[in-house]
Amino acid sequence: MAVSVDADGLRFHESGQFTPAATGTALSFRNVYRWVVHDDRIALWHERFGCEAAVWLFDLVAAAPDKLIAAERHLCGEDRYDARLRLVEHGFELGWSITGPRKDEKLAYRYLF
Repeated sequence: MAVSVDADGLRFHESGQFTPAATGTALSFRNVYRWVVHDDRIALWHERFGCEAAVWLFDLVAAAPDKLIAAERHLCGEDRYDARLRLVEHGFELGWSITGPRKDEKLAYRYLF
């Protein structure tokens, strides 16, 4: 993972392999997530196809001193994306839940600095 910072926010450039539960076959992926910190929330954007084609996913808002949750679920067609961020020592964990007619996945990201 590479991290870049500019006036638009903090970008995480990620790549790796993902194995969907439905197929069990590993798939390579590349993603760019833009994190924009506001006074009362953190906005998360997906920039896989570039910053000009960014897709806003959701705003993460405080739910506890060490936890943020998506203020609203992100809809992609009929699939719903939800997320919870938890602060841990030296970083944070982001758990995704994706449910709908095309997807039923749980993803766990751990960002350590």
